[in-house]
Amino acid sequence: MSQDALIAQLSEIFKLLGDPTRLRIAMLCLHERVSVGVIAERLELSVSLVSHHLRLLRAARILRAEREGKQVFYVAADHHVRRILDDMTAHIAESHEDV
Repeated sequence: MSQDALIAQLSEIFKLLGDPTRLRIAMLCLHERVSVGVIAERLELSVSLVSHHLRLLRAARILRAEREGKQVFYVAADHHVRRILDDMTAHIAESHEDV
């Protein structure tokens, strides 16, 4: 993959996560499998809005779906996604005294 193609893909992922609603959904699914209904309830969003955002997050391979019978659960796609969001959360929580 060329450097330009890599930058373009990274940019698209960061744009997706730049939306507060999508970021909230991704954060909710970082460490546990969560159904659409539970995501909607916890974030006080409509199921249709959550489904729309989940479709985008799945297409970008940020989240993955796991079917269990008729129920579908969403979770972070892999450890890379979990690590970057956990690391950025820790980064923000650090003291800013030396800035």
